[in-house]
Amino acid sequence: MARIGYLVTGMTCEHCAASVTEEVSHVPGVTDVHVDVSAGSVAVDGTGMDDASLRAAIEEAGYQVTALVLA
Repeated sequence: MARIGYLVTGMTCEHCAASVTEEVSHVPGVTDVHVDVSAGSVAVDGTGMDDASLRAAIEEAGYQVTALVLA
C-alpha cells in the first residue's frame, strides 16, 4: 500500500472535501482518500495508482494541484 499526497488550492469547506473524495475514489487502485481542507491537502492510499489520474480527478472536482508532497 502506498500513500500519495498533494497540496490543493481552492478547497474551503466540507462540500469541497466531499467532491474531491468522490472524484478521487473512482481512480483505479485507490482504497482511501483523506482531505484536510484547512491544510489544503489531499492524501490518497492505494496500490498501483497513477499520478496523472489522481491529479486529473482533483481537477475534475474543480480544484488545482499545486504540489506533490510526501505523505
